[in-house]
Amino acid sequence: MANNLAANTSPSPAKLLPVAVLLWLAGVYLRIPVLVAPPLAPFISDELGLTQALTGALTTLPILMLAIGAMPGSLAISRIGPRNTLALAMLIMVIGSAGRGLVPDTLTLMIASAIMGLGVAMMQPALPALLPRWLEPHHLAIGSAIYMNGMLMGEFIGAGITLPVLMPLLENSWRATLLAWSLPALLVAAALFLPKRDLARPVRKTAWLPDWKNPLTLRLGLLLGLSGSSFFGLNAYMGNLLEQQGNFDLLPDALFWYNFAQVFASLVMLKMARRWVGIRSLIIIMGVLSISGTLGALLLSGWASILSATFMSFFAGILLILMVALPPLLVSSEETGRLSAGTFLVGYTLAFSVPMLGGVLADWTGDIRHAIWVIIAYGVLVLPIAFRLQLNRH
Repeated sequence: MANNLAANTSPSPAKLLPVAVLLWLAGVYLRIPVLVAPPLAPFISDELGLTQALTGALTTLPILMLAIGAMPGSLAISRIGPRNTLALAMLIMVIGSAGRGLVPDTLTLMIASAIMGLGVAMMQPALPALLPRWLEPHHLAIGSAIYMNGMLMGEFIGAGITLPVLMPLLENSWRATLLAWSLPALLVAAALFLPKRDLARPVRKTAWLPDWKNPLTLRLGLLLGLSGSSFFGLNAYMGNLLEQQGNFDLLPDALFWYNFAQVFASLVMLKMARRWVGIRSLIIIMGVLSISGTLGALLLSGWASILSATFMSFFAGILLILMVALPPLLVSSEETGRLSAGTFLVGYTLAFSVPMLGGVLADWTGDIRHAIWVIIAYGVLVLPIAFRLQLNRH
């Protein structure tokens, strides 16, 4: 009787804190390996003689791998469980990320970048699949918010600390900087085995391919693509847009506030996750506001355009967390990794391809605004899908 009472008692916050810390640190490494590339790209390009396309591929190739690598992640989850998959994925990520600091030429640099992207991609479905095994149902939303806060903080840390802080400490060596960012993830991977909590049934082989008959797979993925294409697309074209407006000198400030807005969004969701996750109307509102912010960035100029883009980044960040947090709430723990992988496959394919399509159109017309119009058009087309989501809360 006493054992049953103990099993049904929620753990104290002190016991949950180590789990929360691990989730946050794993979330940080969802983005730091990807976002350290842009500030280091000029130094890497100078030493290895990269073309403009290959310099851009240091960032875009890992983003493409976020879509491609979702399936290996789902397969691993179904065979060895989410905790082992997350640890394996972090090891793969470290091999690729640290390997970039050791490469002798361009080819091996691209191979290492792809390996790093594969590891990050496998981490993505492993984290939501791990939540039901470490947390009770009423903690799932806050668990999602914690690791997503880590992810968005990783974006800001990777982009903001690399050049002004870390690189000078390492004699301005881009190779040593990549190693310094990458190797600590090995400690996080090892620490994943410290928590004894596992609330789900033992690992057993389950289906791992996305269930395309389940409408949630495509619907969640398309809406995740709205958030991703808006954020990555406007981030990619911000410089070109400001240059066309005659405000290129505002780019450093614009990028700072644009990326910081996502950090602020993650902090808001840490507070509101349990109330907001699973409410369909909020997904619709955040989608509308994301599209509106993108439109404002396009039609306005100067600081008004930057402010509108910053608001878009904030609302897109909230939308991202609302979408990523849904799979553990909507399906069983055995199906969470499968649904998350399908969602990431669709969402990040679109986050890569929609801005790319817009860029092709802009190259053809000579007007960068057409790239932004493509992103807006995609958002308008897919937003009605949110009205058809069948959630537990409306």
